[in-house]
Amino acid sequence: MDKPLKTPPPYPIASVDHALRAATILQMEGGATVSQIADRLVIARSSAHRLLAMLVYRDFAVQDEDRLYRAGPVLELAAHSQSLVSRLRETALPHLHRLVGLLDETANLTVLTGDTARFIASVESRQALRVGSREGMVFPAHRTTAGLLLLAELPDTELDEVYDAERYRDRVAERPDLDALRTELKRLRRNGFAVNKERSERGLIAVGVPVREASGAAVAGLSVSMPSVRYAPRRLEPLVTALRNAAHGLEEELV
Repeated sequence: MDKPLKTPPPYPIASVDHALRAATILQMEGGATVSQIADRLVIARSSAHRLLAMLVYRDFAVQDEDRLYRAGPVLELAAHSQSLVSRLRETALPHLHRLVGLLDETANLTVLTGDTARFIASVESRQALRVGSREGMVFPAHRTTAGLLLLAELPDTELDEVYDAERYRDRVAERPDLDALRTELKRLRRNGFAVNKERSERGLIAVGVPVREASGAAVAGLSVSMPSVRYAPRRLEPLVTALRNAAHGLEEELV
């Protein structure tokens, strides 16, 4: 069995985690107030203020005349507030919350960025044993549920470019077997959903479906993640049905 792709440090530092998550929010969503950061990170407003002040000091953030914090010069790829990622996240959050209310498993929205998949929104299950938030995290696309679904949408020529051998010259072991990957992606296109059984992390199972824009192109993947001890094959059909209903509702709002 493969080792987990993301192993939490043995002695996590909450303040560092909060700062990194705040920087990710500013980068992906364009801006936030002190109160919004405090709410998202579940910390006191005074703590959020001190955190943002340090990000400004180190040029990870700037504060405009409206006292809104935005990504600073260090975060070169700061997203505009009306970007697709920002709009996707804002539109998806109510659907993610409804999925969690219905299934009581962690729900995620993910986009494809080259050969990686970035989690742009995550709502945690309320259960004590649950999959934690993956918001802002990046994984190899071929090792994630949504990443596989979005790779399945690419023409062969684009898939070849994504996994060009030259790009993996210094990390050959990380490059997937393209023949095997194409076979798997063909099956995913036919099924319209993906099941990830401990592929990205030991003890975790995820099920996902694509989210499409009006043109029919897949722009994101919607998934639920759960501890493997709570998954059984009989759960697959209701999980896929719930995900497809949520994806359809999200797609209608994206038009």
